[in-house]
Amino acid sequence: MTGAGTERVSLLDNRRLMGFAFLAPAVLYIILLIGVPFVTAITYSFSNATVGNTGFSYAGLRNFRNVWNSPDFHAALRNTFVFTLIAQFFVLILANVLALILTAPLPDSRWVRGGMWGARLLLIMPWATPLALSVIGWLWMFDSKYSPIDYVLEQIGLLGPGTVWGPSRNLTWLGKTWLAKASVIFVHVWRMTPLATVILMAGLSGIPTDIVDQAKADGARYFRALFQVKLPLILPIMLNSLLFSFIFTFGDLTVVYVLTRGGPINHTLTLPMYSFLVGIDGGNLSQGAAVALFIFPVLLGVAVVLLRTASRAQVR
Repeated sequence: MTGAGTERVSLLDNRRLMGFAFLAPAVLYIILLIGVPFVTAITYSFSNATVGNTGFSYAGLRNFRNVWNSPDFHAALRNTFVFTLIAQFFVLILANVLALILTAPLPDSRWVRGGMWGARLLLIMPWATPLALSVIGWLWMFDSKYSPIDYVLEQIGLLGPGTVWGPSRNLTWLGKTWLAKASVIFVHVWRMTPLATVILMAGLSGIPTDIVDQAKADGARYFRALFQVKLPLILPIMLNSLLFSFIFTFGDLTVVYVLTRGGPINHTLTLPMYSFLVGIDGGNLSQGAAVALFIFPVLLGVAVVLLRTASRAQVR
């Protein structure tokens, strides 16, 4: 017993062994859920694989040429960039505003503290709720006939006969090009703002109070202290938050799939949606994989740029 107990203790004291044991689940998760599908997609993109025949038959770069020559691909690529960039602009602004509000000094009151905790709980709900369920909720909100948004606009006199929107009592959110695009962007902003806010709150909470106090003692008012002290200090964290939000938005399929399925007439088609339509709905696994692989170099390039910028900002 003594020998077995001693051997067990010595194994637990082995840093290399324990480090491997703790890292193994994460490494296994990455290999099975990211590495294997990624290698499979690369293999399929150079083959003639279809839903009915998944055998490998080398096709060279033909799938990539066919995808690149497709006008639908260019529309999807353009929409993906437009949706992602516009959404990140609003996410960055809203997240900074909310993070500043939720980390501001508060009166020492039980009711105020409780209200702030309730506000933080409501803030995180869009991110904590399963995405498919929350987007289905927005699908009902944007319903072409029974939209509660249209009802509220009609009740306050902004929609209906005699208004600037015309005689219609419904805006048909997902049936008109610009409204469908705005709806997709809005849902992306609604979904990603909580995550960015929480990350920025952590950054703001980590700023040493003596630095802010010194700025105030030197005569810096609120906005000067904000733009010259607080925001520069959390710039690396802000860039990392932007990276997460960019990746989640650029590679998202659920929002467009549930809301519009790429319509009307491909005006909200994105690369993940186009890959799904070609590879799964259309049965052409090889071209669907080729479309999906176009996402990888974009995300890799953005990640390298943002991480290098964040590293330089942190060194300064």
